[in-house]
Amino acid sequence: MAFWLARERRAQESTFIQRFDPRFWTVNFPRPAMASVVTTGPDALRVDLELHHAGELVGLIWESADTLDHPLLAYQTDRSYAHTTLRFRWQSEGVIALDQPNGPTLTIEGRDASGAPRTWYVRLWNYAQGTPTDAQITLPFSTLESGYALPGEPIYPEDIDRLFISLVAPDFAAGSNAPLAARFNGSVIMSDIEADGAGAMIEVGDVLVPPHGERMATAYDDSYNQTPARLLRGIIGLGYRYDIVHYVGMSHFMRLAHDADGTLGAAPDGALAAPAAAWHRNLFALARTQGFEVIASLSYELFDSYCPEDWKQRTASGAAALTGWVPPSTLLSPANTAAMEWLANVAGNLVSLLEEVGLPVRFQIGEPWWWVTPEREICLYDAAATSAFGGNPPIISDIAATLDEDAKALLVAAGTVLAASTARLTQAVRAAASSPAEVLLLAFTPTILSDAAPELYRANLPIGWEAPAFDRLQIEDYDWLTAGADALRRTAYAAVDARYRYPVGDQDYLAGFVLDPADAETFWARIDAGLDEAASRGIARRYVWALPQVNRDGYTRLAPPPEQAMESFDNISYPFALGRSASVAPEFSTSIAVTASGHERRNSLWSDARLHFDVGPGIRSESELSELIAFFRARRGPARGFRVTDPFDNSSNGMTGIPTMLDQLLGTGDGARADFQLVKSYGGTEPQVRPITRPQAQTLVVSVGGVATTEWVLREKGLLRLLSAPPVGAEVRAGFRFDVPVRFSEDRLDVAAVNFAAGEAPSVPLIEIREAA
Repeated sequence: MAFWLARERRAQESTFIQRFDPRFWTVNFPRPAMASVVTTGPDALRVDLELHHAGELVGLIWESADTLDHPLLAYQTDRSYAHTTLRFRWQSEGVIALDQPNGPTLTIEGRDASGAPRTWYVRLWNYAQGTPTDAQITLPFSTLESGYALPGEPIYPEDIDRLFISLVAPDFAAGSNAPLAARFNGSVIMSDIEADGAGAMIEVGDVLVPPHGERMATAYDDSYNQTPARLLRGIIGLGYRYDIVHYVGMSHFMRLAHDADGTLGAAPDGALAAPAAAWHRNLFALARTQGFEVIASLSYELFDSYCPEDWKQRTASGAAALTGWVPPSTLLSPANTAAMEWLANVAGNLVSLLEEVGLPVRFQIGEPWWWVTPEREICLYDAAATSAFGGNPPIISDIAATLDEDAKALLVAAGTVLAASTARLTQAVRAAASSPAEVLLLAFTPTILSDAAPELYRANLPIGWEAPAFDRLQIEDYDWLTAGADALRRTAYAAVDARYRYPVGDQDYLAGFVLDPADAETFWARIDAGLDEAASRGIARRYVWALPQVNRDGYTRLAPPPEQAMESFDNISYPFALGRSASVAPEFSTSIAVTASGHERRNSLWSDARLHFDVGPGIRSESELSELIAFFRARRGPARGFRVTDPFDNSSNGMTGIPTMLDQLLGTGDGARADFQLVKSYGGTEPQVRPITRPQAQTLVVSVGGVATTEWVLREKGLLRLLSAPPVGAEVRAGFRFDVPVRFSEDRLDVAAVNFAAGEAPSVPLIEIREAA
């Protein structure tokens, strides 16, 4: 299916929004603080805070440049606030009041009239009417003054990057790491938000991509700073429908509590932080209003500094399982009862939020596994796991090494523990729901079925996940997908199908992701093709992971045009053999410019020739003529294509020789690629390469590294798919006979009986169809 990486809006639909639209404010804060912003109406928003230290500060932010939305949906960059006025009602609860030192302050970051970077601090109380916790605030940017009291220094309103309203707890002490006496929760409501003046309205993208059949996946860790309304606007505008996989993440959703030693960690009861609960309640409610269901996703991953030490998976040497994120996350041990109870409690809270807004309970267990370190040590040796494995399990120091039977048995036992933990979590979700719940499992095949660790599947693909352990099985394989390792992907599909036996109707596919924007051009093409391939396998529910990367790179999935639904090629052959009397004419398109001096400049516009045939001379009897007319009518003239064998060029070996397995070089192995297009090359030094889209399948012979192989399948339009990726440097060659895809070139077929009786052959022109390989 077609896609587009949109870098900017070019004549696509746009509209106007009022500047300071509540949907487009964000929040920012340092760990371990937590805050969220949600819309409560078309002109109102609410910020919730949860703070733990005296120095923590939350900012409510308006950016002059939209760096978060998809380019087709972003609002215009306008750094001039001259002659613009912002008005709103301010209501606060708990945070330092407007009239107090360190009270809410508008920080303006930009440049002065000379272009030098500047920051101004505007005390909101100076522009407020009402009480310190309930006031009407008016900010006329052209006359704003910075400072604690008025008069102050005038700000320069014509070159502003962002506005930042600071929110702190009553015991705020700048720069202090001292813990607050108790957890602080507060909130701010901004309502009746109104912009007035010259810059009151700004242009915003208003694209509505037609639905294309794909679904969206996103995560709270990537979007906690935005409003759910903003996310849903993007999802709908880009054509995604039906439901959303929403990973609650591993670092921002949980309530934190002080341990006995004073450090902060995840609260054992699995409660959500108040801002996270408010955000998810808002997301679920808006999703339901706009026709989406939400699949709440929870994994075994937790921000390392928030995780109790005894919950962590560990290597045999005692090192904690740490991911490559900075700062790192860790993995919860499936054998640790307290850790698994915490997960179950979190799941129960998510179930309650889904049911509170009237959504069905759909829950994903995301990538549960035993971690393997970069040094290939598997993390099976935390205290709870060691006890579960008998107290003295064998040491697996290298999961990629050849393992003995005791080590394999340990991996099987680890798989049993993992399956038992996911079964308990599944049961907890079903028990928490007041009506039937759908539970899905997400597995990441590039890790659990890696060739580098051939025995790892015993632990991380346990037989206990066999259908019907879960309602649906979801697969993601983005490492292989973006690397072009198609053979490994397909082998994994077959292995998972054989092991778990989920019908294709009960399987989903997640495609993504692009960590580095420098890879966007290459990776999104492969991701888009992966979605198409999943559809061809019968996978009806396909998710793109994830929304922030879609927006960053401008990935735009396009619905197929209506004409693609109509089959325009009949895979049958022209009914008569073309004799030597038939004419064949290869045609190129060349632009030739003659200079004033008589020299020529030539530009070849086509990379491949297009053939023209006249097959009329092959008709030798009235019965054949009748058959030709019937064939022409069945094709509806030039509307439908068909195959014809070129009598002068139909073989990979020369023009008409017997094919051999070494005839044509299709490509060279790179250890990952398994798909190779059939081609025929003409010429030596700079050959003209012709894609072959209609090979005669029964004639195809293939070699890899000079050795014949039958480990392949022939896909549509001449795509050779090897069952395993050729090794690096191995030449993939093939021999074959082939046909040419053609159509009748005219809507009319002129046949005169008298002329035919006199021995004059009719003219039956055909023209080659250029097929996308």
